[in-house]
Amino acid sequence: MYALTSSKKGASSARESSFVTAASETIERLTARQEPEVLAFLAERPIHTFGLAGFIRSNGIVSPHNRGSFYAYRNEEDRLLGVALIGHFILFETRCDRALEAFARLAQQCKRAHMLLGERTKVQQFWELYCNGGQAPRLFCRELLLEQRWSADGPKVPGLRLATSLDLDLIVPAHAQTAFDESGVDPLLEDADGFRKRCARRIEQGHTWVLVENDRLIFKAEVVADTPEVIYLEGVWVDPQERGKGYGSRCMTQLTETFLRRTESVCLLVNECFPQARAFYQKAGYKVVSSYDTVFLRREQ
Repeated sequence: MYALTSSKKGASSARESSFVTAASETIERLTARQEPEVLAFLAERPIHTFGLAGFIRSNGIVSPHNRGSFYAYRNEEDRLLGVALIGHFILFETRCDRALEAFARLAQQCKRAHMLLGERTKVQQFWELYCNGGQAPRLFCRELLLEQRWSADGPKVPGLRLATSLDLDLIVPAHAQTAFDESGVDPLLEDADGFRKRCARRIEQGHTWVLVENDRLIFKAEVVADTPEVIYLEGVWVDPQERGKGYGSRCMTQLTETFLRRTESVCLLVNECFPQARAFYQKAGYKVVSSYDTVFLRREQ
């Protein structure tokens, strides 16, 4: 069982860089030099590791922008069997139950976690271990992972483009609304300055797409992960006054076509409680490929 006994003299807690399990297996905090190995590991299942890969490709393994730390789980032969990000978000990819259990025990020590996300069966297994002494759930969400691998012809949207800093004031309230609809927490009330800075950074990185007409934001989408295997989208938003007029469908079709020129698939998650959203994406050709769970946590003050 996971013992959290340090493999380095003088280390005694999850804040240290390496730990030994009772079975001589280790959990270590990852560093930049291990990035190629970790990305190769995640690329073995790209459609299910978009979150982890997205953070690393956008920020690097060690960065305050990750809002947490990356860890690796290795067996006694030093084989990599698991990778996790533990902090504001809890994301993990494991190849054995021992790795999942070790990450769940380690995550119990993080009192600022906001969200746990993963494949449904793995999250359920993780949660059973994590909640025994861990944080209480605030909200459970059942999600469907949708994927599109084939571009479709459709009418072009001439104004669809990458956002610039001049669009920030339009984007922030729209993105905050999508976050509130999903989690029940308004990020502008919780951390307005931090949220605005994160929106600005995505714009700077070329990850935000918009359609703006007459100084009004009509459509928005955010690229969270951008790899040769998969591009993952979130924060898709259409102006409520313009819904049902075809803006969203045309923009999604055009974006998907653009992305599929340089990646194998485009994916996104949709809450099972939002059937209209699911129908919207399926109209753009997206198909259900997996079931996910999102657990929003009640953080300690």
